[in-house]
Amino acid sequence: MSERPGTPAKAYRRAAAGLGGAGVVVLLALPFYLERFWLQAGLFAIAAAIGAIGINLLTGATGQLSMGHAFFLAVGAYGYCALAGDGTDGLAGLGLPGWLAAVLAVGLAGLAGGLFSPIAGRLHGAYLGIATLALIFIGQHVLFNAHGLTGGYNGRAVPPLNLFGLTFDDTELLVAQVPFGAVEKLWYLGLALLAGGVLFARGVLRGRPGRAMNAIRDHRIAAGVLGIPVARHRAAVFVLSSMYAGLAGVLLALVFQRTVPEYFGMALSLEYLAMIVIGGLGSVAGAVAGGVFVALLPQVLNRYAEGLPLVSAPGTGGIAPGEAARYLYGAAVVGVVLFLPGGLARLVARTPIHRPSGETR
Repeated sequence: MSERPGTPAKAYRRAAAGLGGAGVVVLLALPFYLERFWLQAGLFAIAAAIGAIGINLLTGATGQLSMGHAFFLAVGAYGYCALAGDGTDGLAGLGLPGWLAAVLAVGLAGLAGGLFSPIAGRLHGAYLGIATLALIFIGQHVLFNAHGLTGGYNGRAVPPLNLFGLTFDDTELLVAQVPFGAVEKLWYLGLALLAGGVLFARGVLRGRPGRAMNAIRDHRIAAGVLGIPVARHRAAVFVLSSMYAGLAGVLLALVFQRTVPEYFGMALSLEYLAMIVIGGLGSVAGAVAGGVFVALLPQVLNRYAEGLPLVSAPGTGGIAPGEAARYLYGAAVVGVVLFLPGGLARLVARTPIHRPSGETR
């Protein structure tokens, strides 16, 4: 039976829509009030959320374990540098416009995923996880040794993005008497990319592809009997996940302004798995929440290291903020598995909607 106007369910949805609208307004206003550190930390969280959506489509919605997500972030980041670089630093560069280089870098990550997709379509579970682990080893070897392309151990500078005549660098742009540098400009680009990534992923999961992905995750043999091309769907989702990772890599490169091979290692892939477990497997909102949590935690600990027990600034002895962050979200993973199997997203789903007595559902 349809709900009558004024029912608690409708009131709940109106309240949720109002809170969402207020949240959007707050996010849009943040560059006018926050200092550079917090905006940069927020951009790291946005990039992490985009990458987490991609691996959640693969692992959470389709049940495919991947340990090589960091490899595709590296493809996106270094692909953008190579395509947009002009070669004046002695490294390979095609000198393409920034916006075109960013699009092609995401496509390059998808192409790398496509080359691996025949393997991803035939393997599942731990077998795929072990196979994707090889991507990390291969990627690290190339990043450290292909000096003409990657700059080796020291990495390479990231060319600024140009879009519609606007350059996303530290050249000041006054907006309402507030100077906008690279971080402030990138903030709105990051929000737009995250919103687009969320909407696209939700559309995929709510449509026929999403139902097929869930069927493959829950029972792949039954899905094949029902006529779902299991290998083809697995391969397609792997490519899509790789493109999300490539987009996250491009955004990370633009924020860091320098790519460093060491960053794109095993630890980063494990962090992405932690993001989707903490946020909630198979949930787009959960992937965003987990990405924000895992990405912001080390930034906050680093900021307030002096006032926290057992945590000290890097190089001064004691537990460094990065190590402390790994301990904490490791404990969060254990806590979620034991006490909240659905992750942070389940907290919202469990919010009760009280109905008047006698009301028909």
